[in-house]
Amino acid sequence: IKAASLMSESETERKSRKRKRTYEKEKPWDTDDIDHWKIDPVTKEDPLPPPTEESSFATLFPKYREKYIREFWPQVTKALDNHGLRCELDMVEGSMCVATTRKTWDPYSIMKARDLIKLLARSVPFPQAIKIMNDGMNCDIIKIGNIIRNRDRFVKRRQRLIGPNGSTLKALELLTNCYVMIQGNTVAAMGDFKGLKQVRKISEECMKNVHPIYHIKTLMIRRGLAENPDLANESWDRFLPKFKKKNVKRRKPRKIRKKGPYTPFPPPQLPSKIDLQLESGEYFLNEKKRLQKEREKRSQKRKEKSRTKKEKRMQEFEPPKERSVSRKKTIASQQDIESIKQRLKKKLQSEKPTSDASTFVLSKRKKKKSHSSS
Repeated sequence: IKAASLMSESETERKSRKRKRTYEKEKPWDTDDIDHWKIDPVTKEDPLPPPTEESSFATLFPKYREKYIREFWPQVTKALDNHGLRCELDMVEGSMCVATTRKTWDPYSIMKARDLIKLLARSVPFPQAIKIMNDGMNCDIIKIGNIIRNRDRFVKRRQRLIGPNGSTLKALELLTNCYVMIQGNTVAAMGDFKGLKQVRKISEECMKNVHPIYHIKTLMIRRGLAENPDLANESWDRFLPKFKKKNVKRRKPRKIRKKGPYTPFPPPQLPSKIDLQLESGEYFLNEKKRLQKEREKRSQKRKEKSRTKKEKRMQEFEPPKERSVSRKKTIASQQDIESIKQRLKKKLQSEKPTSDASTFVLSKRKKKKSHSSS
């Protein structure tokens, strides 16, 4: 038993010796306060070795950006010269090119310079575009032109992303901490990776008919929840709004085409020109007779056309049809006239003064009395 125990101990010691390698040794200099994920900034005073081979990137720009790029190109060359980069502007071809030199002290700066010329081509102003050369700044150019085929629909949805007086775009910039520029078929965004991811999602879904206001609402709620330390380790699903998709009914066509009964066989072949000639007997006629028949047909068609045109011209000279007065109306009008006559007669009779003999005598006596008094 003792021998077996000694053997097992020796085996474990051997295994432990095998496991112990150089990387398993104790490192007294590696303390907990060291951040292994931290990227040390590269400066001109503490540079990295220059690249052995030249790397270059070129991009085209639209014609409407020529004037602006030419105006700000001296500032671009000055900014890139500080990083030890070379740049060229070709106005004939309409392209911008950036390349590394032996003076380049940060090899990754060429990637930043590539993004700079891309942003300048996509209508981002130079004071904003030059910020891409900073370490914490990144950019993303989102292509939205190839999502929708219909141009009018694309323009409406792009305007929806901008909002009235650019209010939606401003809210998006504030919530994502990104600079967003919508120009043509692209959306250029600048910021951190988290914000760029949100901007890409919102802009692509807006083109797929999801209104950006829904995303803005969720981002606002998320920002409010992030400030509360009690909810740091909890799920936020119960606080976030859940929007249901509405199935809009399709517009029904005015004329619904009725489909015939299904038949697995194809439709019968239509008769060709030669088949029709064989049926009518024209195929066996001479060429002269055939041409003569064709001429006769053409002349008949011309005559018919001329006749129809003549009829149309003659219609202009025809007098318009008079309205026939109905007999019932005439009878009714006569009755109305008679009724008016009767009313007038009655009025005249009522207006005539009724004079009796007694009234006449009294009036005479009154006259005599009046004479005597005088």
